[in-house]
Amino acid sequence: MEPSSSVDWSKWYVFWVDERLVPKDSPQSNYRLDYADFLSKVPIPNDHIISINEKLSPEAASAEYESRLKQLTKNNVIATSNVTGFPKFDLIILGLGYNGHIASLFPNHPQLKENKKWVTYITDSPKPPPRRITMTFPVINSSSNVVFMVLGKGKARVVNETLNGHQSSTSLPAKVVSPEGELKWFLDKEAASMLNI
Repeated sequence: MEPSSSVDWSKWYVFWVDERLVPKDSPQSNYRLDYADFLSKVPIPNDHIISINEKLSPEAASAEYESRLKQLTKNNVIATSNVTGFPKFDLIILGLGYNGHIASLFPNHPQLKENKKWVTYITDSPKPPPRRITMTFPVINSSSNVVFMVLGKGKARVVNETLNGHQSSTSLPAKVVSPEGELKWFLDKEAASMLNI
């Protein structure tokens, strides 16, 4: 794949909504996956790739990442929401867990209620590995655009419940996603198979 010559890659900055605290070369690392599938194929400057420091403790890694984001807002690299004061990312891309989790915000965990921090951590994730860093809902919901990308028949039930069901937001975190800007869903036929469309 050749990167598009019509894109000014020098203006791109890449961040992680969440990351597992594992080595960057681990098969469980979001960084490794993103690097292999995208970042290694496009000429985004290395200092524009803002990854989470997986060598720190969960608490220190979340504080350090939040500090970096705050510095980038001060430098006008990341805009700030006029409504919430949280960073306003141009685009956040989310997956959807079988249990309705997004990023590392899991059902019935206290991180769902965090409304002051930009970045928080979890040490008891119900899905391995247990130690993770995640942006909070106020950050996700301050975005200009949020996109869900969901594939497979195994996700059909949770897609339908998120879009049409009556579960509470604490038991289905995906229901909390409501950005200032646009929200779009990209589903394959299998993931959309329980929707009445």
